[in-house]
This record gives sequence, C-alpha cells and structure tokens, in this order.
Amino acid sequence: CAVSDSESRSTLKNCFALAESSGWLDIRRPLRCNPAVLYFLTSPDLRNTMTDQQFETLTLPNGLRIIVQSMTGVQSAALTLMSPAGACRDQQGKFGTAAILAEMLPRGAGELSTRELSSVMDNLGLQRSVGAGVGYVTLSAATTADRLTEAVPFLADMILKPHLASDQFEPSRELAAQSLMAIEDDPRQKLGGLLRQCSYPAPLGNPPDGELADLPAITAADIRRHYQHYMQPSGSVLGFAGNVTMEQLQPVIEEYFNDWENNELPAMELGSVVSSPMHIEHDSAQTNIGLAWDSVPYPHERYFEAWATVSLLSGGMSSRLFTEVREKRGLCYAINASINTQKEHARVFGYAGTTNERAQETLDVMVAEIGRLAEEITVEELDRCKARAKSGLIMQQESTMSRSGSLARDMLFMDRVVELEEVKSKIDSLTVQQVTQFAIEYAPKSMALVTIGPEALNSDCLPC
Repeated sequence: CAVSDSESRSTLKNCFALAESSGWLDIRRPLRCNPAVLYFLTSPDLRNTMTDQQFETLTLPNGLRIIVQSMTGVQSAALTLMSPAGACRDQQGKFGTAAILAEMLPRGAGELSTRELSSVMDNLGLQRSVGAGVGYVTLSAATTADRLTEAVPFLADMILKPHLASDQFEPSRELAAQSLMAIEDDPRQKLGGLLRQCSYPAPLGNPPDGELADLPAITAADIRRHYQHYMQPSGSVLGFAGNVTMEQLQPVIEEYFNDWENNELPAMELGSVVSSPMHIEHDSAQTNIGLAWDSVPYPHERYFEAWATVSLLSGGMSSRLFTEVREKRGLCYAINASINTQKEHARVFGYAGTTNERAQETLDVMVAEIGRLAEEITVEELDRCKARAKSGLIMQQESTMSRSGSLARDMLFMDRVVELEEVKSKIDSLTVQQVTQFAIEYAPKSMALVTIGPEALNSDCLPC
C-alpha cells in the first residue's frame, strides 16, 4: 500500500486498528510492508489518538454550557447544540410542535431571509441539520476548521433570532405531515414510535415526529410559544470538536451567545405508560414485532454491562438473536435489539420482521432467547462484542460531527465529558462473570409488546 497524504494515513490507521481490535493482527509481530505502514505501527502520534484528547469547558452567565475537544489530527470542525425543546414538551393534542419548530428555525434568521441564510452557509461549505428528538431540538453543523468561527454567527442567529414567520409556518407543517405519512407507509418505523409510548411514561414517550391527526390544531402562535418557553440557554449544551481551540472560539461564542435570554424551564410532570400488548391491524404479507424491557440508563455505573448483554443478543451476524432466530430457523428476514437510554430511564427495544405464518413462532423463540441470555456466555462471545465496540470508537474519533454530538450528550446526561479512553477501558475490563450476573439480575420481569400485521399474536410467552 502507498500512503501519501493525511487522509490516506487516517484510513490506514482505521484499517489497522480494526484488525488489531478484532484479533486479526498482532502488531508485536514483524511485518514485511511499505514504510508508510511501518510509520503507522511505530508512530505514537497515530496509535495513541484516543488518549491524546484535549477538553476545555466554559459556562456563560446565562447558563449555556460549552465544551470543546481539540483534535489536531483533522482538518474539519463541527458543533452540536442541544436545547430542551424536544417533543416531550409538546402539549397534549398538539404533538408535532417541536418537529415544526425544528423545520422553521433555518427559514430566515437575524437580518437574512431563508434564501440568503442558506446561501451564506452553503458558501461556507457548511453541512448542517436541525431536528427534534424526544428531549431536545438539536442543531448540528460541520465545515473546515478555518471556517467554523465564520459560521458561528449565522448558526447563533438560527437559535437566538429565528424569524418564525407566519408565511413559513404552513410549508413547515406540510413537510411535517409528509414525514408522518411516510412513517404510516413504513410499519417498522411506526412500530418503533408505538413501542416507545408503551415503554416510557408520558410525556417521555411522545412521538418526536408528532401525530398526523394533531397537526391541524397547531398554529404559528404555538410554535412561537414553544420556542419562547423551551429554547433557552439553561439546560442547553454547545459542543465543538475538531482542529479548533477554546481560545479561538471563546470570543465569538461570547459575542453571539451571551445575549441569549434565559427563562425558568417549566417542570415536567410524568404521567402513565400506554398499556400493552398493543396490536395495529395492517393488511400485509408481513408481521412486525416489537418488544421492550427495562435496562439501566447511560449514567448508571452498570451501563456497560447492560450494553454488553444487548450486544450479545444483537451485535452482528454472530449474535444470538440473528443466529438462533434467523439463521438456524429461518423465521424472519430482520431481527435486532438495541438499548435506548435517556438520562434517568432506559429500555431495550427488540424488533423482528417476519411472514404472517411464522410470526407467532418468531415471537416465541425471540422471547425464549432473551430469557436464556445468562446461560453459557463465553469469553469468545464477549471478545467479539468488545472488538465491535472498539472499532466503533475508532470510527467516532475520526468524525468531528459525531464527537461534537457525543460531547453535548455527555454533558447533558453525565455533567462531564466521558473520554474515549475511559469508555475503552470500561469495555476492556468487562468479564464474563460480570455480564452473566447483570443478565441474571436484570432479566426481563415484564415486556411491552407491539405488533403490526393482519392478526394479533398470543402474548402468553411474555414474562409477567
């Protein structure tokens, strides 16, 4: 192989790190290779990128928290701003308010119209997105490191000075409606939203995209009210990652974000969980099955044990669900499980898509495999999970957009930065005994079940 520039060296570094973490390569053995490869193998600057992390934090007088990670080995820079104006703040009967707000934020801000604002950001080479999740409205943007400070004023205007003009409301609501109609045509995505409502107490189970039936009741005044109440610096975090420093960013951050007015964030009262099993009748040749059960959230001291148990279930084609349900029995065309975590709540969501004739058997076998998770966990299984996780960490380190988002979420969930080396250390330290014990102690005592298809399934197999 030939390596002539920094981008190629970065790609080469990823390849070797993946090989090493997967056990395919022992870097202690001599290799016959191109000098560039030997440079990678012997260079501490390249091999220790996960440990060479520099973080700086700042809190503005209005409560906005800033975190900057300097990454000298890249040429890009990114920012992620998360503000507590997500769908969990939507009023009953007006689900979709946060989604419409996120669509309207880029539609003119400060002294610039929609077209002018878009043109300026395109000229800066700015890749950006604005979206509403359950808890937060998130703005993400990335460009070359030398242009990020130029972009900050325009991004700040989107957050602090959006026009939220009445003539932009109807097009934004129409786009929200189209997104919801697309979900109606995608049973798997629709099932995920219903499963969330059956898993988390209201309003934490609110649909981030809204409800199609609620959109006509939402007005432009509702959008402006939602913005004024919930888009505020207290409870917000702004994360930066890339070839930038706090010294470079602080003047422009203070100039454009110090004036962000702060209001008291209204308290959130938790309600009830939608009951299950739930079945949505759908005339189709397939049945979509969703399961959910309790786990521990990201700030919990045993989170990585929880992550490992889910990875054993659904961490690739060698995982238990894929092997036992899909490969050995051919019961379904798709199956997976993942941990969904908020700050204080977490659930494991499992999914299977299958034919109607095999739907009941798929559910029965899926529940049985989840129930026997603690049985015969092997070192080889756990090592494969660790290898996959570490390869993901390496990929994350190469993406400034990913890192800025992780920084913001860490500050919101943990009130501190969780360094990649810390994550790697916790993964490496996991033992079969630890993971087995967690699987025993946190075995599902009950499960939420949601199905979409022609007929409801028998739920007798569920733990209760």
